[in-house]
Amino acid sequence: MIPRFHCPFPLAPGAIVELPAEAAHHAMRVLRLGEGDPVDVFDGHGGEWRGRLLRTGKTVAVALEFFTAEDNEPPLRVTVAQALPAADKMDWIIQKGVELGVAEIRPVIARRSVVRLSGERMERRAGHWQNVAVAACEQCRRNRIARVAPPVDLAQFLGEAAMQNDMRLLLAPAARLRLAQMARPTIGVTLLVGPEGGFEDGELAAAATAGFQGVSLGPRVLRTETAAMAALAAMMALWGDF
Repeated sequence: MIPRFHCPFPLAPGAIVELPAEAAHHAMRVLRLGEGDPVDVFDGHGGEWRGRLLRTGKTVAVALEFFTAEDNEPPLRVTVAQALPAADKMDWIIQKGVELGVAEIRPVIARRSVVRLSGERMERRAGHWQNVAVAACEQCRRNRIARVAPPVDLAQFLGEAAMQNDMRLLLAPAARLRLAQMARPTIGVTLLVGPEGGFEDGELAAAATAGFQGVSLGPRVLRTETAAMAALAAMMALWGDF
């Protein structure tokens, strides 16, 4: 399989573009690519370019040859609002969510969220999460970058979500409604997933007020990182392109 790299700037036919430092290191030191090897590059706005590697001094560049208008985006736009889990589980959720076709991930801070972020630490973590999404797009051949929003308190997220025209779903083990019982949505879907320990009663009430409808994934209680991916995979099987 031809390696793929994200270049976060406009691309044009015949151009020679320098790979970002991390991509260049991965190409030369990890993949051991050489001068003239074919690679694909994409700018995140749709489609990809075939090119060949060039070594120019200490830099690594790509000579662009031709463009392919390939998108690989699912017909269903899904936003996953994930209450922050412990440790590095968020990296896994972002990586697998991108592979499954999520359009946007909204990290939210709930009362039972173990991780608490603010200030410079929040900015660093948000940047890291976006890089995880970029790497996942490179791997799974998506040509549009899934957005990872900065973390916000649950109350702020609910206020913003209430203004959107999405179908709003909340994963709730006690809910009677199943995804398979629902009609195919004609609008986007926002899926809200709780932290370890679940949402508190007041948070569930606030989500209901914001228009979120409870939906169950079956009789087994899933971990937060499993629940989000199981729901996303089910939605893509029912309403997407699986």
